[in-house]
Amino acid sequence: MHKIYDLWSDIAEKGYNAELAQVDFKEITHIVFAGMGGSGALHDIFSAILSKTNIHVNVVKGYHLPNTVDSTSLVVTTSVSGNTSESLTVLDSAAKVNCKLIAFSGGGKMKKFCLENRVEYREIPVFHSPRASFPSFLFSMLKVLEPIIPIKREDIFESINNLKELEKKISSQNLTLENPSLNLAEWLDRTPVIYYPFGLHAAAVRFKNSLQENAKMHAMIEDIIEACHNGIVAWEEKSFNKPILIRGYDDYIRTKERWNIVKEYFDQRNIEYTEIFSVQGSILKKLTNLIYLFDYSTIYRSVINGVDPTPVTPIDFVKSRSG
Repeated sequence: MHKIYDLWSDIAEKGYNAELAQVDFKEITHIVFAGMGGSGALHDIFSAILSKTNIHVNVVKGYHLPNTVDSTSLVVTTSVSGNTSESLTVLDSAAKVNCKLIAFSGGGKMKKFCLENRVEYREIPVFHSPRASFPSFLFSMLKVLEPIIPIKREDIFESINNLKELEKKISSQNLTLENPSLNLAEWLDRTPVIYYPFGLHAAAVRFKNSLQENAKMHAMIEDIIEACHNGIVAWEEKSFNKPILIRGYDDYIRTKERWNIVKEYFDQRNIEYTEIFSVQGSILKKLTNLIYLFDYSTIYRSVINGVDPTPVTPIDFVKSRSG
């Protein structure tokens, strides 16, 4: 797996430069992104990019297509394997209503369905596993959906270049004290409670998922503002968990104030925590940078834990019973 992660910037660049036809959908007021696991994490990023537009966005991680879908809606279903039952169910439902529809996968049943039902479809290369294929799918989808996604092409190039720079610091070719992912992995010796601001939700969810799949560790995430109304109380009692504060470069001023208050509380109670800051730039650059740094830390943590990051036996068990 680490060999694929060492190539993420190259995979991202090839994904964006792939010869994939762009969409030509018009008059879209509502987009539904449907996918699970690694695919769902991709959709969280698109939701973040679209958050400051007039387009209403739903991210569906389950079986049900929203009843609000109509002729001005675009449904985007993604399954890296092409065989995810939840995504296939949403795809089937969307094909039966009057909406715009496109699917992305690495093949499988999703490809077969789309070809048989004349649904707009793009096949994207898979690298190792759904989670390791993140840059291939993200940047290929950005290319295909570019006409309807409010993001500048220079922001995409900047994000890829930033991945190249980060790659030099965190890859397996730099197993030194200067590797921030390795340092974070060594610090993650207990269950983390990951706090994040609203705009970086996608990075927090992906970090949690990758810790669970790669390092086989439990992890919790909480929006920092919401946590100050409930979750923060749990630290009143002695805990073996460790807080991680994911901070945005340009967080809202009241959010910055809240970070400082929470840190003051942790310091008073001698609660060990760490802070990870986003880079400066577009939301795409911030999220891809954080996700790459966090994902690689979970691979390093799996090595420290003495476990193979690749197998996901419990997921296979669930799939074998549920179809």
